Amino acid sequence: MRADLSPSRKRRRAVAFSIFFIGKAVHKRDMDKKPKTAADVTDFSRIRDWVFDLDNTLYPHHINLFGQIDLNMTAYVQELLQLERDEARALQKRYYHEHGTTLQGLMLHHGIDPDGFLEKAHAIDYSALLPNPELGDAIKALPGRKFIFTNGSVPHAEATARALGILDNFDDIFDIVAAGYVPKPAGETYDKFASLHRIDTANAAMFEDLPRNLTVPKALGMRTVLLTPRNLDDVLIERWEMLSDEDDHIDYVTDDLATFLKGIVQN
Repeated sequence: MRADLSPSRKRRRAVAFSIFFIGKAVHKRDMDKKPKTAADVTDFSRIRDWVFDLDNTLYPHHINLFGQIDLNMTAYVQELLQLERDEARALQKRYYHEHGTTLQGLMLHHGIDPDGFLEKAHAIDYSALLPNPELGDAIKALPGRKFIFTNGSVPHAEATARALGILDNFDDIFDIVAAGYVPKPAGETYDKFASLHRIDTANAAMFEDLPRNLTVPKALGMRTVLLTPRNLDDVLIERWEMLSDEDDHIDYVTDDLATFLKGIVQN
């Protein structure tokens, strides 16, 4: 029989439920508390586990690999349910907003094979990604372990990191399959990741491009860093994907991951 959740774990579950199903942060940002933009080495001096999201985090938003994935998912929904393209896209986006990923919605409502979906969704062209030795050196220089934690698949993460020339700098990849197909920002997925790798969350940092995916890490005691587009005119993102005054769980914001990490290791 499962033991009762501790008060702190119940709070984390409540936070995860709010951000997952409502899409809003649960606290109003203190007007005097804003995310820092330059790494303060004292904030990272005890970090020994470095956790990175994949898409739009390890490479800039304007590369837009997800644009290809998005089109593939729409085509999948269209074929599966025999819908017009606009209807398929609307349903795909509704599942994404309601369940965290299109995949989760399709599994819950249509009982699809998740592996087949992931294979088709990630059948994309990676040629827009170029080797980034500066980023690779910065990640390699970080003390401790490094992980990729993604709502995508291991093959997609490996192909992306390999194209960037940084794959060998990571200790492991935790993907949607390892998460039991329950995506971030669900609290149980972070718990599963931390338990599997024995992460001491007080000595860990997480890098993400979606504010809602950093709510639970912050509640767990992790240092949180949000990756933002370098130029909003060059990308298409929805309002909920952008930093707001309510996002008081974000410690740092940067649009240049390599420079940010170098600021940690060089100082």
